Amino acid sequence: MSQRSGWLGVLLLVALFGAGGRALWIWLDRPLERVSIGGDLEHVSADYLRDKLSPLLRGHTWLSVDVAELRDQALTIDWVAEARVSREWPNALTLELVEQVPVARWNDDSLLNPKGEPFAIGSVSPPDDLPDLAGPRGSGPEVLAYHERLATRFAELGHGLTQLRLEPRGAWRFQLDEGVWVMLGRGDREGRLARLSAAWRRQLGQQVSHIRYIDLRYSNGVAVAWHGETDPLGEDGQDEG
Repeated sequence: MSQRSGWLGVLLLVALFGAGGRALWIWLDRPLERVSIGGDLEHVSADYLRDKLSPLLRGHTWLSVDVAELRDQALTIDWVAEARVSREWPNALTLELVEQVPVARWNDDSLLNPKGEPFAIGSVSPPDDLPDLAGPRGSGPEVLAYHERLATRFAELGHGLTQLRLEPRGAWRFQLDEGVWVMLGRGDREGRLARLSAAWRRQLGQQVSHIRYIDLRYSNGVAVAWHGETDPLGEDGQDEG
């Protein structure tokens, strides 16, 4: 009899704890009333991010929100690079977001961050002075790094780069800020750029406004197409792609 009473006491105690725990959960699990968004935001607004996040929070209460899942979902939003989510007593969530930093346009419909990773433009207006880059899928880091090298090189000649393209077969072409296209091709890029630098200092730099494009895809020499002329003029050489 005493053993049965002991077990009955244990069961009652468990029931009391269970009921108390459930009551405590219900008391704690309140409707969400405030979502704070913070971070160093330059290109996107808190309202833009709040509109994107609100569907992820719909139907959730303070304790039912899975903060780890919410963080992962926040990272899928355009322009969000990093996210931290925490609960704030008694009925609020705080999101600290790190914004993507755009350094270039990519393939006409995306942007690149400093690591060369593409992200969608969305409905946000990016800066107007970004270089225009393009390349095959996964080539963002390579194209961005090469753009930086070329930009440094042509800055020494007093010119900027507005576009850089890596074609699917590996050929490069770029455009200077005067609108001149340069066909660099695939092989011996350093040798070809050295010939261009020499020709630029010797003559081409003073005639840039008359140049339509420059073709460096030759074993030697530089071919130049002038405005108003159909065929490029330059030194003889074999086109090597």
